[in-house]
Amino acid sequence: MEQFATEEQQVEAIKRFWKEHGTAIIVGAVLGLGGLWGWRWYTDSQLEAQEAASAEYQTTVEKLGQEGANAELDAFIKANTDSGYAGIASLLAARQSVEDGDLDAAASHLNMVITNADDPQMKSIAGIRLARVQLEMNQLDAALSTLNDINDDAFAAQIAEVKGDVYVRQNKMDDARMAYTSALEENANNPLLQMKLDNLAVAAGS
Repeated sequence: MEQFATEEQQVEAIKRFWKEHGTAIIVGAVLGLGGLWGWRWYTDSQLEAQEAASAEYQTTVEKLGQEGANAELDAFIKANTDSGYAGIASLLAARQSVEDGDLDAAASHLNMVITNADDPQMKSIAGIRLARVQLEMNQLDAALSTLNDINDDAFAAQIAEVKGDVYVRQNKMDDARMAYTSALEENANNPLLQMKLDNLAVAAGS
């Protein structure tokens, strides 16, 4: 390290150092502070956007069942496609469409979730519900294809149960029995599943 004999030499060295590097130091400080400010602005704006979406979602959901509520829900989904609320709202919209008897609209909402949602569990839920809708629409092959695209062990029982329902509709009773049995192995305390399996045995014996 360079040594300085006198205080005057130290001052001169500092002046020389500042002359050579002062601009870079100032620019670096400004960029650093600017980056920090920019990051804080970004996170604050993101938080504000999420809070606004949350408030709008709550208001929209509270209106469900009222006249014009479905249109408002659709508008909310289109305006908030980049937020997690769009997926949740789409699941609600699909349920409302089923209640209204509009299965095509329900399928459209559920496909939107499957395509755009970031949460894999939300995608799985939407896939199972879509398969149920397709079953009701008698789109049996499509329902099986939808179920086969779901790779989430947490929903294995539900997937197997809906597959069983599809096989019953296709009159493939052996496949249905295997599917219901598989579902019961995952969810042994489901009386509805046991009833479906028992009904197959009754039908085979009649």
